[in-house]
Amino acid sequence: MSRFGSLVVALGLVAGVGCTPRAPGEKDIEVKAPDPLAEAHTILKRYADGQPMGSEAASFPKLVEDVKAKDAKKGEILEKGLDELQKAPPGARQAKAKELLKKLE
Repeated sequence: MSRFGSLVVALGLVAGVGCTPRAPGEKDIEVKAPDPLAEAHTILKRYADGQPMGSEAASFPKLVEDVKAKDAKKGEILEKGLDELQKAPPGARQAKAKELLKKLE
């Protein structure tokens, strides 16, 4: 057999070994998308605990959109609350965050 033919056979064997349908012991794992309302609760809890607002505020529109897709009423509450939170002076944000958390429960 020529060198080229040997190479083709060797590559075919290597490719065949890598293409087995499933190795023994492998399992399918279902990955669920994160709950957008839980994400909102996490952010608001941090604000309620006194953490200052940071760059995560840029993600609020997407967060509101995701919450609205799951629960329109809570999405509206969140949208209004986050808007008020952003406009509030830093000293008032902690209390506003606590209030918003109660509304979303």
